[in-house]
Formats: sequence, structure tokens, C-alpha cells
Amino acid sequence: MNAVDAREIAVVYTTVGSPLGEVLLVGRASGTAPGGTALVSLSLPGQKGAAAVQDGWRREPGAFGAIGEQLAAYFAGGLTRFTIEYADSGTEFQRRVWRALEEIPYGSTMTYGEIAQRVGASGAGVRAVGTAIGRNPLLVVRPCHRVIGADGALRGYAAGLERKERLLGLEGALVS
Repeated sequence: MNAVDAREIAVVYTTVGSPLGEVLLVGRASGTAPGGTALVSLSLPGQKGAAAVQDGWRREPGAFGAIGEQLAAYFAGGLTRFTIEYADSGTEFQRRVWRALEEIPYGSTMTYGEIAQRVGASGAGVRAVGTAIGRNPLLVVRPCHRVIGADGALRGYAAGLERKERLLGLEGALVS
């Protein structure tokens, strides 16, 4: 394997503080990403399916400067849309669902059924959409917290409903 290949697969990580707890950021080098790192995963403490630091990963806080700045601005209420490059992951269906999540405006919510319609999976496909949303590796920045039940209730969030409620409150999108 040549040096370019090794750099492309090298995984770097760091942790940053947030109002939701210590966030684990995982990324890969990218020549096109702001700050030079494409985000692979953003995990919160106690999150279902959270990433865990693996042997061979390098702790590199400097690789996440731009991402950390955007997260801090978001939590301070000054950022409504992230401009973070994401590393490709997931199946084609999951990527379609995740792109639909990215289209939900700050301060808004959408139901699982509405997401299913957007990706052409209405009816029985709502369950598959819920599963894809649950596998979103980029909590907060890919806003799965903006998806609610058809009855307006908060449903399923890998990092816990109290965190989902807190994020929606931050954005002014709490449902009654």
C-alpha cells in the first residue's frame, strides 16, 4: 500500500465537550474538507451504537478544529446549518434517508412518514426509514433529532429522548 492509500484510510479522533456530554468525533483525512478532516462519526455518551476508539486510531484534536468550532457555534445558538464534509458510509437506502434528514430546516420537524414519502418508501417503508435514521452515525450534525412521530410525540433517538428534547428546544422546535 502506498502512502496516499494509508492516509486515506487513517482514522483520527478526538473528544470535545458539549451541553450533551463529551462528544467523540471520528474522521478521515480529506483534501476537500474544511480543516482537512471528513467526519465519519459523532457519538454521544451512552448512545446506542456509538463509535468506540479502536486500536490503530490516532488521537488528533487539531484535525477537528473546524468541526469543533461549528459544534460550539451550534450549541451557542449561532449556527443553523453545518458545513462539514462527511465520509461516505451506509447503504444506498440509508444515504437517501440521511440526505432527507439534512434537508429538514433548523427549527423544524418532520415525521417518519414524511421522510418515507420523500425517499419513496411510504407505507410499510416507514419502519425501514426509522431503522436507517437509527443508524445515523452523525448525530447532531445530520439532524435525526428533527424527526418525530406522526402524533407529534418524540420518538426514538439513539442518544436518548431527553437529548432529542434538548436539541429541539435549542432550535426552538419543541412540539407541544
